[in-house]
Amino acid sequence: MTVTREGSAGDKSGVSTHDIGEKSHARPVHMKRWFIIVGLLLALLVGALVGFNTFRAHKIKEFFANNKPPPVTISAVEAKSEVLPNLQRAVGSLAAVHQVNVTSDVNGRITDILFTAGSHVVKGTPLVQLFDKPDQGDLASYKAQATVARLALDRAKQLAARQVGPQVTVDQAQAAFDQANAGIAKTEAIISQKLVRAPFDGVLGVRQVEVGQFLTAGTQIVSLTDLSTLFANFTVTEKDSGRLKVGQTVRVSVDAYPGKEFDGRITTIEPQIATDTRNIRVQATINNPGDILKPGMFANVIVVLPDKPAVVTVPETAVEYTLYGDSVYLIKEKKEEDGKTSLTAERTFVRTGDRINGRAVIEKGLKPGDKVAAVGQLKLQSGAAVEISKDPLPPIPEKPPLN
Repeated sequence: MTVTREGSAGDKSGVSTHDIGEKSHARPVHMKRWFIIVGLLLALLVGALVGFNTFRAHKIKEFFANNKPPPVTISAVEAKSEVLPNLQRAVGSLAAVHQVNVTSDVNGRITDILFTAGSHVVKGTPLVQLFDKPDQGDLASYKAQATVARLALDRAKQLAARQVGPQVTVDQAQAAFDQANAGIAKTEAIISQKLVRAPFDGVLGVRQVEVGQFLTAGTQIVSLTDLSTLFANFTVTEKDSGRLKVGQTVRVSVDAYPGKEFDGRITTIEPQIATDTRNIRVQATINNPGDILKPGMFANVIVVLPDKPAVVTVPETAVEYTLYGDSVYLIKEKKEEDGKTSLTAERTFVRTGDRINGRAVIEKGLKPGDKVAAVGQLKLQSGAAVEISKDPLPPIPEKPPLN
């Protein structure tokens, strides 16, 4: 017998208790299915993203592996071992070996100027004549006295020889004669002082006097300079003074004639070192062909010292100077997987030394025969493939004036 429980008269839905139970059991099943579907979709999405990223990374790697940049064209040179000149550089000034301001020894009025400013004169050339008429008169008087004294002396000697005259007369006549000759010599010396002459060969400067001017002793008339040879005066430090010797060759250059050098030799080394600067003065004598150098010029001096042992050098253009150190790009051969050989540039830090005539000394970091990039480093990175140009290297710029 089946008992059916009907709803009360007030329940209009007509839903039985059994139906409600069935719906409550079905809801959890649907929720689990929904979560499973969503989880699968999320897993597929994450897998798709991971796979896409992996595929993209692989393709990017494959692209860059198969698309290497072309080799950079550079000019390369070999580091070589050579003996460089051993030079000591200094600065100084030029001075004349013979230079004087011509003056008069005595006072007098200028009656004649016998030179042309800027001309070349030889030793003894008359330059200025002072008024000497009174001295010429004194000279004539002394000469007359000397003539009379000589005649009196001759007579006294003759009388004394015949024992007619006393010896005292001879002595007095001899004294008078000597006194007259002394007057002549003194007056001639005064006259010679009033004719000012060039004391040595040289070139005259600007005239400082005029005709009719009263010239006092010591007043400058004109400068006279011997330009055939000059002194190059310079200083070196106490540390470098031990390497210098008298007779060593020097090369001098001046700003007025860039690129031109004048040879000379060290002639004097000051025996004392200045206590305030710890420098020592050195003097070299140089030839002045054509008299083109002038005293007072600023001079760059190079002292040629004995040669040092051979060193490794490269062109200065091959070295990069940075705050992190000096470096070069070393060219290395690299064998590829297919057996072919390629060239790469590797940045190599070096220790540099002196730079002479466009070449830099490499004290550490290279050995003779190493190939380095000399031109085109701005386009390089360490490890970049390179190709050596067959074009010749550009010439080294002209040596600038020494500083």
